Amino acid sequence: MNSQLVLLVICCYFLLLFLISWFTSRKVSADTFFTGDRQSPWFLVAFGMIGASLSGVTFISVPGEVGNSNFFYFQVVLGYTLGYFVIAKVLLPLYYRLNLVSIYSYLEDRFGFWSYKTGAFFFILSRTLGSSIRVFLVASVLQLILFDSLGIPFWVSVLITVGLIWLYTHRGGIKTVVWTDTLQTFFMLAAVVVCVITVGNALNFDGVSDYVKTVSNDPRSQIFNWDWKSGTNFFKQFISGAFITIVMTGLDQDMMQKNLTCKNIGDAQKNMFWFTTILVFVNLLFLALGVLLFLYAETQGVQIPTKTDELFPLLATEYFSPFAGIVFVLGITAAAYSSADSTLTALTTSFCIDFLEIEKRYPAEKRVSVRKKVHIVFTFVMFLVIMAFHWINNQSVINSVFVIAGYTYGPLLGLYAFGLFTKYQVKDKFVPYLAIFAPLLTFAIASNSEELFWGYKFGFEALILNGLIMFVGLYLLRKNKS
Repeated sequence: MNSQLVLLVICCYFLLLFLISWFTSRKVSADTFFTGDRQSPWFLVAFGMIGASLSGVTFISVPGEVGNSNFFYFQVVLGYTLGYFVIAKVLLPLYYRLNLVSIYSYLEDRFGFWSYKTGAFFFILSRTLGSSIRVFLVASVLQLILFDSLGIPFWVSVLITVGLIWLYTHRGGIKTVVWTDTLQTFFMLAAVVVCVITVGNALNFDGVSDYVKTVSNDPRSQIFNWDWKSGTNFFKQFISGAFITIVMTGLDQDMMQKNLTCKNIGDAQKNMFWFTTILVFVNLLFLALGVLLFLYAETQGVQIPTKTDELFPLLATEYFSPFAGIVFVLGITAAAYSSADSTLTALTTSFCIDFLEIEKRYPAEKRVSVRKKVHIVFTFVMFLVIMAFHWINNQSVINSVFVIAGYTYGPLLGLYAFGLFTKYQVKDKFVPYLAIFAPLLTFAIASNSEELFWGYKFGFEALILNGLIMFVGLYLLRKNKS
């Protein structure tokens, strides 16, 4: 693709983002950045959350992963539905009843100071790593299709990327993000639909039935794996998907902060229902696109890249029509920012509320300047983590995201489960040590599981083991008084 055309498309896209930012941040208070004034329409939140949940990982990595593990990822997606049900019926009512800004405030009420800080710390750690990986994936693609041709090194392009995110979120915060996520979701979905049609036309499909028949007859469309030893076994994937959703959405300040901008619990639950329904079909569409991309590459004699994450960008920018290529650029740009902008906002919120206690320690006129400084710091931290992952990444990004989640969200899963399903108090000062011990023990067990458990190989269910170790540890640290 012509690099000047790509640059023009991206510049127009950012002009639109800055216009939304200006519109949503005209009348803001000291708390608007954190709560969005709790006036967000539920349907807007639901649509925007689709883009934030998918991000660049689904956009690029899921279609490419079809070549490695068929449609097995859809087993995880089916598990998502159970997880979202738990969020809607258990966690959201809790958060609204307590009128929380940071969801980790619950841990202080339930257990104490150190449990609260531990929960907030593990969120910051997990979200910083996970979202940086997502941005890394998309930044790598933009580097390939644009910045290399302009002679701009990767570190400069990443710095530009995170700097632009800071620019359009630093005033309106979550209020701006709710609207920009909606725009970004639209461009992502438009891109995948256009690319599906483009491939269908190249393969001479005649109507929807040809798409369905071709994808369903391809061996890569196998959804279920019943081999109990495999890391992609159905029960492992389904249960892992449910728990991944609970921790990466329900126990995640980033995703819950959007829900908590709805007017009431009823709107938040409607948002969750429609978001879940649409998300299942959208993930299935991305997997179908993966099959079509591999078929297209085979018929055109295109060499499949060693890293399957690179297949979709390669075809879209070098083999598809100019129009499809432009739409792909819009989609990939939207994917880069749909996750990162809300993450920066959520990290800033969590640090300001959970660690700086900004509402208690600072007057209203001082909070804005403190929050802006924190926002800048996390922007720079994200830049550093992206660069670190640039040097060490050697696997599919979708797998990297879930592996990190398994180790960093496990302590949160154990803390919330123990808080919600028992009435025990714990020896609060020992909780941080337990939260470090649980992931380390999980890693040791998962790394040697085939020798320890007769060939059983851990997949994403390492998250469940991690949470279980944390739960048992909290039980052992319980006080006699409930």
